[in-house]
Amino acid sequence: MLQLKNVDVHYGSFKALNNINMTVDTGGLVVLLGANGAGKSTLFNAISGLIKPSSGEIEFEDKILNGMKPSAIVSSGVVQCAEGRQLFPQMSVHDNLMLGAYVHRKDKEGNRKRLNEVLELFPILEEKAHQPAGSLSGGQQQMVAIGRAMMSRPRLMMLDEPSLGLAPLVVKQMFETIKQINSLGTTVLLAEQNAFAALKIATHAYVMENGQLVMDGDRETMLGNEEVRKAYIGA
Repeated sequence: MLQLKNVDVHYGSFKALNNINMTVDTGGLVVLLGANGAGKSTLFNAISGLIKPSSGEIEFEDKILNGMKPSAIVSSGVVQCAEGRQLFPQMSVHDNLMLGAYVHRKDKEGNRKRLNEVLELFPILEEKAHQPAGSLSGGQQQMVAIGRAMMSRPRLMMLDEPSLGLAPLVVKQMFETIKQINSLGTTVLLAEQNAFAALKIATHAYVMENGQLVMDGDRETMLGNEEVRKAYIGA
């Protein structure tokens, strides 16, 4: 579904991504592990078209994403849920959600159907629909952020640190929801520092350090890898 081939990204003379080769298969739930500053967000932004790779190729369903506008990439089915949620705090929950449907704004019936699907997944958002998004708890705001991404009708959803700053119980619920979204047919690429929780729901995982992918494997391989356990799980 998604392939990155020899992708480099530079910020001036600094090489933020170095020779990234990655595959995300259709229907997979792929986890990208790495500490702060490893390059995970840069990788997501390169896939989303927010920054331009200095070399290499990003391909999604036989379409080359390099050089495409971010809006066109979203229309193609690749949607990012950014780190830190990035909501409009003064706008209502409903209006934040509907912003995700902008690329499909002419399909009002389709948007109503998708909104109902989002509210079935996150029932609390129906109760909070007319409240300012900024008045919600951190976990509820993350639901809005994921719901907004779902409104774009992704075939590949990229989630950047969705558990950041959330209480442990909320984190558990969040990962269960991500697994459910994946089981309903959306391919997921998940960047996470909470390695153990992420690996438990993953089909495959990559480890990123200093802008490079240094290791990958399926869930069982990565959970059983001593280096991964020491560096990211603390066991």
